[in-house]
Amino acid sequence: MAPTGPPTAPPRGGRLSRAGLLRRPWLMFALGALAGALVASTLSVTLTRQGSEPELEPGELRILSGSDDSVGRQREALIEVWNAAHPRNPARIVPLNERSDAQHAEMVNRAQNDHEIDIFNLDVTWTAEFASERWLRPIDESLLSEEPDGVFLANPLATCRYDGRLWALPFNTDAGLLFYRTDLGLQPPFDWQKITTEANRVLTERPSGSSLQAGYTGQFADYEGLVVNALEALWSAGGTIGVDDEGTVSVDPRLWAEALRRLTPGGRTGDGAPLVHPEAREHDETRSREVFRSGRVMFMRNWPVQYRSLIADDTAPASPTATPSGPALEFDVAALPGPSVLGGQNLAIARQTGQPRAAQALIGFLTGEESQRRLFQRGGFAATRATVYQDATVRQEYPYAALLRAEIDRARRRPESPHYPTFSLVLRRYVIAVLNGGDMPADLAQRLTDALAGKLPRPAATPSAGG
Repeated sequence: MAPTGPPTAPPRGGRLSRAGLLRRPWLMFALGALAGALVASTLSVTLTRQGSEPELEPGELRILSGSDDSVGRQREALIEVWNAAHPRNPARIVPLNERSDAQHAEMVNRAQNDHEIDIFNLDVTWTAEFASERWLRPIDESLLSEEPDGVFLANPLATCRYDGRLWALPFNTDAGLLFYRTDLGLQPPFDWQKITTEANRVLTERPSGSSLQAGYTGQFADYEGLVVNALEALWSAGGTIGVDDEGTVSVDPRLWAEALRRLTPGGRTGDGAPLVHPEAREHDETRSREVFRSGRVMFMRNWPVQYRSLIADDTAPASPTATPSGPALEFDVAALPGPSVLGGQNLAIARQTGQPRAAQALIGFLTGEESQRRLFQRGGFAATRATVYQDATVRQEYPYAALLRAEIDRARRRPESPHYPTFSLVLRRYVIAVLNGGDMPADLAQRLTDALAGKLPRPAATPSAGG
C-alpha cells in the first residue's frame, strides 16, 4: 500500500490537544479508565459471540516476548481481556531481556530446548530464521476469518512470509520518526543540511545555564539499533544496499562511510557547534528519550511508541488529582531525512506447542482490529491494520497518525535471511569502526554477502580505526 502523497508534519492541533491533557491530568486518567472498561467489555462480548472456545485445546498459553514498554502495559492488559473471556485457555507473557540481541539469543535457546512455549513474539528480522529452522508452525490460513492482505498493511505483513508461506501475523509495526523541540523555533521538513544549520543556530545562541548540549541523538549503542540508524543514514544520503536472488550484497562503502561520519558522537557542525551528543554511543531507545526529555538535544530519531512515553513522562499522575512534576516538554514529530527502517514484531506459533488452534486464536485476537486500536491509542504501538489509521477519532486525537502511516508505507525492510543476526553483528563492527574514525573496508559488499550466508569474517578481517 503506497502512500497517497509525501509525508507531512502533524497539524499544530496535536500539541494543543496534548497541552490540554497535560493541564488536566485527572481528565486523561478518567478517560483512560473509561475507555479501557469499554474496550474490555467490547472485546469480551466479541470473543464470546465467536463461539470458538469449545474447539480450542485447553491449557495455559505462554507467549515468549520482550518486555512490554508501552504506556500502561497495554499488551498485558489485552492478555487480561483474553483471559476473562477464555478461562480454559489462560495466557501469560514470559518476558525477555529488553535488548534485541539478548532477546534473540534467549528465543533461540527456548526454541531448541523449551517445550512449554506456545507463541513467539518475533522481531520482524527473525521470521526467516525461525521458519527455516523449523521452530514454527505455519499459520493455518483456512482458520482465518479475514484475508490478511485485505486488512493488514502490506509492509508489515510481508515480514510474516518466508519461502512462500505465512508464518506469523503482525503484532505491531514501526517506522522511525524525527522528534524535535517546538520551543526552539524548529519547523519541518528536515534534511541533514537543515538539521545541521538549525543545530548551529540554536547552540551558538543558547543562553548561559541552558541544558542543551548538542543538536541530535539516535540509537548508537552496540546493538540492532545501531544497524537501523546506519541504514537510515545510508538511505538519507541517496545510497542503497541491494541483495539479489543469490544473496549477493551490493553497496558503496565510501558513500556509507561519508553518511555515517556526520553521526560521529561529539562531531561538530561547520561552525563548531556540537551536532551529535557526545555520549550517543551509549544511547538506546530509552536512554535517547531521557536525553531528549531533559532538554539536552534538539532532535532525536526514535520509534513512535516514545511519543506516548514522552507524554506519560510529563503527566504520570499517581492519582486522578495529581499534577505532573516539572514543565511539559514542547515537542512534535516529523519525517526522518530519508526512509526509515521498517521495525516491528510478529506473533508466530511455536512448533512444539500442543495447542496450535488455541495459539492461533490468541494471535488472531491480539492482531485483531480492536486490539490494534487499543495498542495504538493507549500504548503508542504502531498499528498493523489500515483501519486504525483511517479512524476519524484516532486521527483527531493523535495528529501524527497520518504521518506515521505514510512513514510505515515508505519504510524499507532489512535483508531477509535466516542468517540476519550474523549479518547484523558483522555490519555493526564496520559501522563502529567508522564512528571511531576509520573507514568501511573496500570489500564491504563481499563481507556482507558472506555474513548473509552465515559466515563470520576471519579475525584478520575485523576492521580497525584505519579501515
